[in-house]
Amino acid sequence: MTMTLTTPVAETLTAATGDAGQPRAEEAPSKPAARKSAGRKAKTIELVLTVTGTADGEWRAELKQGSSYLARDLAVAAAAVSRAARELHQDLATPIDSIIEEARVLQAAKVSALEAELEAARRVLADLD
Repeated sequence: MTMTLTTPVAETLTAATGDAGQPRAEEAPSKPAARKSAGRKAKTIELVLTVTGTADGEWRAELKQGSSYLARDLAVAAAAVSRAARELHQDLATPIDSIIEEARVLQAAKVSALEAELEAARRVLADLD
């Protein structure tokens, strides 16, 4: 699964503007007020967050900006992946939660099989005594 997040970056005001973003009283505006643009467009940063899960329920994440990796091969808990997806959007959370649930069911089946194998081994060991 790959998620792309676009985050606006606040631009700093120039020295010619006051707290309200208006020209200071002692400085004359270079253009008439009617021709001023409504505002600057915010710069955007594109980040690519890739979250990869296995059938065993192991999740890894990496974060990339352009061609540079900001973080790579980070272990992430399934519960954290689920919470993050819910925070972003329910349309993301639903399929991710179903994948996590499938992994949980597979792991529960593995645990049951291993418990049965362990119990059988204990019976064999007890018979040897």
